[in-house]
Amino acid sequence: MTSAPSAYSTRRAVEESDLAACFQVRKDVFVGEQNVPEEIEYDAHDATAVHVLAVAPDGTALGTGRLLHGEAASGRTGGDLTVGSLGRLAVTREARGLGVGAALVRALEDEAGRLGLAAVDLHAQTHALGFYERLGYVAYGPEFPDAGIPHRAMRRDIRPA
Repeated sequence: MTSAPSAYSTRRAVEESDLAACFQVRKDVFVGEQNVPEEIEYDAHDATAVHVLAVAPDGTALGTGRLLHGEAASGRTGGDLTVGSLGRLAVTREARGLGVGAALVRALEDEAGRLGLAAVDLHAQTHALGFYERLGYVAYGPEFPDAGIPHRAMRRDIRPA
């Protein structure tokens, strides 16, 4: 891509091609750029998570994120089944700074609302705390490492749709 797209849309990833695009963005960002071992990037939760995808008008994948809910999220939310767990948020290098990450967070919150969840938790890389704070998330608890990268837990209350 020679220039960054100015328009994009987000959608729930349901088709195999959308899911493959989500996984490729994650591989490019987390494995390729951040050196997260590929064997820990993908997990059993991918099968039951809600995935969202941001795409350019030409169909190019720009970013992705996933939402865990129910039992799959309980280990990250202190066992609270009314809280979803947002994660694996990744935006391609070409699309950074265009609002794609914020649009993906809002799309995941919309999906959480459709599931009747009351709040969304996430584990933010510490360099991204300001990004999530601007979206209404509040950090709690101590800093901790995940895949060798410092993180903090954050939460935002949402209203079910």
